[in-house]
Amino acid sequence: MKINKLLLFVVLASLSSSFGFAKSKAETRDITGCLSQGDSANEFLLTASDGSTWEVKSGIVALGEHVGHTVTASGVVSNAKMHNMKEDAKDAAKDSGMTKNNEEHGHLKVTDLKMVSDTCQK
Repeated sequence: MKINKLLLFVVLASLSSSFGFAKSKAETRDITGCLSQGDSANEFLLTASDGSTWEVKSGIVALGEHVGHTVTASGVVSNAKMHNMKEDAKDAAKDSGMTKNNEEHGHLKVTDLKMVSDTCQK
């Protein structure tokens, strides 16, 4: 029984690689956009220039000082594997002629922040 499960896993893994589903994406990201206050004092929302939104938190960076600023946030994506699979599915839909929806929503634990502008573009 264990051999059957192992064989099934190997077959599925090789198929996903051959069809391009196993793209390598970093677990860390640099996202540029407008930082706004979230629902509580420690929650913030980063609306990226491509229209995607990211819930951002940090125990290292004082995000509150940059609310209303355009920033580039660097950090670790929460549930990176699942998030990357979701992005790959959207890319595949785009490649097949469907329009890509930039309503992506992710979670980022910010480790570094650089201010791009003291205002946000509208």
